[in-house]
Amino acid sequence: MNIIVCAKFAINVSEIKIDPATKKPILQGVPKEISDIDKSAVEEAIKLRDKYKGKIIIVTVGPPESKEKMKSLLAMGADEAMLVLQPEKEDYHVTASLLCAAIKKTGSYDIILCGEASIDQFSGQIAPRIAGMLNIPQITYAQKITPEAGKVVVDRNMGDKVVITESTFPVVISVTKEINKPRFPTLMQIMASAKKPIQELTASALGVGDTSPKVETIEIKGVPMERKNIILEGSLEDVTKKLAESLTKESVF
Repeated sequence: MNIIVCAKFAINVSEIKIDPATKKPILQGVPKEISDIDKSAVEEAIKLRDKYKGKIIIVTVGPPESKEKMKSLLAMGADEAMLVLQPEKEDYHVTASLLCAAIKKTGSYDIILCGEASIDQFSGQIAPRIAGMLNIPQITYAQKITPEAGKVVVDRNMGDKVVITESTFPVVISVTKEINKPRFPTLMQIMASAKKPIQELTASALGVGDTSPKVETIEIKGVPMERKNIILEGSLEDVTKKLAESLTKESVF
């Protein structure tokens, strides 16, 4: 079973600060890392590979420095990796196009795993776009994956219920963070990952001529969060009544 895992080199949103004057996020100096949900996708790929044999290839679109971060996924247990250098400007269409071109270059594959969304933008667009461009089935929100003869059975987390879905191979599957707990590689695994191949490619090398974004981002602003600092005084009964009236007025309930 050959498995492709699409991983993203994403901004650590917990480290983002907002400029109080412009309300724009301060991105300079903010560390980047592999999305947590993508690590769950890698962990699931390792479990499937260890049980059904085959190999795991990590595919990423990102800057040159993401090469070092990809080594952590190789240390977890992936076999090889492919880094597609991102263009100066990109959107979901461009990213998905480059990922698809890289996936085709890997040769045959049975499952393409993605995180349900990235930790920075959380749009959930990449997996469906890849499935559409490759013209293969997709299954989203996977919390359990069970390959069987000629098909894969997936338990999908739909919030209030679990839906069991089947698909033939090849298939794109996006997983939730709850599907597993990613392993921490040992020191020996980290050292061994240095010998695993990471192929670095450009859009032109993959035959992707047009990398023009379909969507232009005009501006990004943070949502202001200010407290009203309302102090309610009086008896418990009076305060409760005032609080209920205030929350109702603010349309909280």
